[in-house]
Amino acid sequence: MDKQRKKQLAEAYAQSFRAMGVYQIRNAENGKVLVRSSMDLDGARNRFEFMKQMNNNTLPELKTDWDRYGGSVFEFSELDRIKPKEETVTDRAELKKYQEEVDALAELWVEKLQPYGDNGYHKPKS
Repeated sequence: MDKQRKKQLAEAYAQSFRAMGVYQIRNAENGKVLVRSSMDLDGARNRFEFMKQMNNNTLPELKTDWDRYGGSVFEFSELDRIKPKEETVTDRAELKKYQEEVDALAELWVEKLQPYGDNGYHKPKS
């Protein structure tokens, strides 16, 4: 494949939407959850699985329980997806709107699941 074609494919990939939405990381040992959002759910899942394989936690909220139980007790599950209106993004402002939508959806899931104290890894808002 020539350089120009590789460049075109890279640009097309950069402008395409990935599955975006909200996910949780759940500790199967004690039931606690951490709710997160991502503009790339598949990437978030891959990073999490790699983290488990390497037994190298990069999420400070999980540190105590990761050290206590190990990474194998944590499970990744998708909670909600946002379907983009278009196949590609041509304007950065449009991407920002989706980020705001993903963040708002994550807040709704936090309200619903109440992942505080014994239920999760979130700190209550003051």
